[in-house]
Amino acid sequence: MHEDSGRIYLDHNATTRQTPEVTAAMVECMDRFWANPSSIHLAGQLTKRRMEEARGQLASLIGAEPDEIVFTSGGSESVNAAIRSALRSASEKRVVVTSEVEHSAVRELLEVLAADGVETIHPGKRRTGQVDPEAVREILSQRSEQVALVTIMWANNETGVIEPIEEIAEICDQFGVPFHSDATQWIGKMPTDVGGLPVTMLSCAGHKFHGPKGTGVLWARRGTLVKPCVIGGGQEQGRRGGTEHVPGIVGLGVAAAQAETWLTDNGHERMLPLRDRFEAGIGEAISGTCVNGATGPRIWSTSSIGFADLEPELLLLVMSERGLDASAGSACSSGALKNSVVLEAMGRQPCQIPEEPYGSVRFSWCRETTKEELERAAKIIADAVKAVRNIKPPTGPILTEMESGSVPDYSPKG
Repeated sequence: MHEDSGRIYLDHNATTRQTPEVTAAMVECMDRFWANPSSIHLAGQLTKRRMEEARGQLASLIGAEPDEIVFTSGGSESVNAAIRSALRSASEKRVVVTSEVEHSAVRELLEVLAADGVETIHPGKRRTGQVDPEAVREILSQRSEQVALVTIMWANNETGVIEPIEEIAEICDQFGVPFHSDATQWIGKMPTDVGGLPVTMLSCAGHKFHGPKGTGVLWARRGTLVKPCVIGGGQEQGRRGGTEHVPGIVGLGVAAAQAETWLTDNGHERMLPLRDRFEAGIGEAISGTCVNGATGPRIWSTSSIGFADLEPELLLLVMSERGLDASAGSACSSGALKNSVVLEAMGRQPCQIPEEPYGSVRFSWCRETTKEELERAAKIIADAVKAVRNIKPPTGPILTEMESGSVPDYSPKG
């Protein structure tokens, strides 16, 4: 979000705004390349050519081959496809190894699959809250013949903690067990080269790096059997049925190309000091704060900050009324505020706050977030915390901008 916006948006882990180039490419596609890409006539083949160009852009972003890219409707579908495909490809294996801090797309799917006899095993954690690769090794040394898949997210959507993907992937490769990573909060934000990793599958969503919503990718290493969850039509080389969402795919390709340019210019390295200064400023201005996951490596885009004696939902409302939008965790569970499964699984150790109650708020930014915005945000946060600390949220309805009919304006001014 640009510094001259009327509001500050620090909820980019939930979604990012499409770039103008992405939107323009989608509009052009709807106007010119609207034919069905499966048709053999000229109009269809021109559309297919444009779609395949986007496939190449996604492949280039992550160091893959174009034919390894499967377009989906988003990260959740990609995750579902990876897990279900692994189980269907090895029907005699009914065990999935995963962490306790995965996105709900993983957690809730495995809860459903438990009714079909699928067993979930959670490996032990390091003091940093990360999965311990040696715990994964121990599980596989005993039960590798029963394990259909190991799936560990690359960067956590609530805390930004980076998992030791390279180590875990190497261990899975040694035991011949497929490894999938939910890379939704990683791809487009950090350099990725799947060619140099023994990873079997990756999932991501376009709207996390300035692409359109409703677009996603399942990357499956060449030779990996992908059994489709969506049947009918044989699109995506038989790996995902249904006519492709060509405008969305084209927009996703443009977003991938822009992300690759930014990463090649080391944009991600310039963002990390902004995160660190922001967190240090909050700690200096507000007593009783901590950073969840600070004892381990974290991606530049996420700060999960705990505040002692504070109800996070009340803080969110006050901050939003003062021009700053953030979240209490994953946006997928917004509207049903409850304790974070991720933070509960991590325990209190990463936050170092004693036994008194505390609430956590996630601040997340994108490559367009500026130093000036974060400085303004820090002041709003400090003032809002002073206003709500030790106050319990009211039980009645609270009138917000959205409820009053006012639409927040994030557009650059001038």
